[in-house]
Amino acid sequence: MGIYLSTPKTEKFSEDGENDRLRYGQSSMQGWRATMEDAHAAYPDLDSTTSFFGVYDGHGGKVVAKFCAKYLHQQVLKHEAYAAGDIGTSVQKAFFRMDEMMRGQRGWRELAVLGDKINKFTGMIEGLIWSPKGGDGNNLVDDWAFEEGPHSDFAGPTSGSTACVAIIRNDQLIVANAGDSRCVISRKGQAYNLSRDHKPDLEAEKDRILKAGGFIHAGRVNGSLNLARAIGDMEFKRNKFLSADKQIVTANPDINTVELCDDDEFIVLACDGIWDCMSSQQLVDYIHEQLASESKLSVVCERVLDRCLAPSTAGGDGCDNMTMILVQFKKPMQSATTAEEQTSSSESVTTESKSEESKAE
Repeated sequence: MGIYLSTPKTEKFSEDGENDRLRYGQSSMQGWRATMEDAHAAYPDLDSTTSFFGVYDGHGGKVVAKFCAKYLHQQVLKHEAYAAGDIGTSVQKAFFRMDEMMRGQRGWRELAVLGDKINKFTGMIEGLIWSPKGGDGNNLVDDWAFEEGPHSDFAGPTSGSTACVAIIRNDQLIVANAGDSRCVISRKGQAYNLSRDHKPDLEAEKDRILKAGGFIHAGRVNGSLNLARAIGDMEFKRNKFLSADKQIVTANPDINTVELCDDDEFIVLACDGIWDCMSSQQLVDYIHEQLASESKLSVVCERVLDRCLAPSTAGGDGCDNMTMILVQFKKPMQSATTAEEQTSSSESVTTESKSEESKAE
């Protein structure tokens, strides 16, 4: 459940942005939790044709969520599959890459910086614990080179984070998800889930957990983690005989590719602090209501956060950190041009008809 404050922190951190294809608003709030462990990334222009949005919900500390917000989109861009137009593969590799990059000396240093607090004697950074385990380091490649040193055998953080990412290129939307943050699209007012919440009791998750030597108790992996997929959480990824996608907990994302159409109005990415309080359809309905009178998307997000915030910590729901990104699609200029052409074409037909009538007279 986490440690709660006596009164919630309701200060919000919000932003808005847009380009010629879409506009977005974002807001996050610490709420009743003692610390803020959510992070996000919003890049409407990841490149000239692509937009990137991500929500990262940390657990056991904020470092992994912050690490993902800083590096995951960069790794999507850097993978050779991205240049070839295969965004699904590049984003899947980027999820696994986060775990690789957080190991070793440089990973340890970077997490220490992002964690703000470090105990030099115990090696503890919030939920991150390092201790010497004898030197079989991980030889990392490319720009995150392996380094010899006192933390070269750092196995990675014991804290973790969900990751739910939406990448938009032209009329294609690619959603990648690991954990229980969620992406939903509104199509003609109807909510459609574009991601699946990875809870341990789902059959596919349960099967992998048990085969990897884990167990589920009270709906939690090994009695502690209420997620079956996440970035970080290295204590659940120690089986050297299994590939990364078959570990007790895996960073392997579900990838969902959707062809956008004129009926698509907006997408929402949000952490489970929102979904614990509202269903996908309830949130889509509420956003539609708000958009009738409010044009600033970050304000709509802020109102959702206020609506979800619990009046007290008695029930649990509405007491979590909350982060939400709302992305609204602009109607393509093509449609407007076509409409103008049709109008001028019909005017021209009318004019020609009139002139034929004049000649007949």
